[in-house]
Amino acid sequence: MKKIVFGSDHAGFPLKKELIPYVKSLEYQVTDLGTFSTESTDYPIYGKKVGEAVVKEKSNLGIAICGTGIGISIAANKVPGVRAACVTNLYGAEYSRKHNNANVLA
Repeated sequence: MKKIVFGSDHAGFPLKKELIPYVKSLEYQVTDLGTFSTESTDYPIYGKKVGEAVVKEKSNLGIAICGTGIGISIAANKVPGVRAACVTNLYGAEYSRKHNNANVLA
C-alpha cells in the first residue's frame, strides 16, 4: 500500500481535514503529522515534518498545506532530498511529478 503523509499549519487545517478521507478512499495509508486545529501555529514546523517523513521513507509522498502553499513548500524544500512543488492546478500537479519527480505537493 502506498503511504502518504500530511501536514498543515492552522490555515491549511480545514482543507487537510477534507482531503484525508478522500485520499484514504483511494487506498493510501495516511499519516497526519498535524496541526490538529485552527489555533495559530508556524508553517515551517509542518513543512519540515512532512519533508523529513518523506525522505526517511516513512512515506512515499507528502502533502503540505498552508494558506498559499508557498511558505510550507519553501520550508519542506529545505530538507535535503525533498522536491516540494507549490501547485495551483491539475496540470502543475501532474507535471511536477512527471517531469520533476516531486515528492511533496503543497
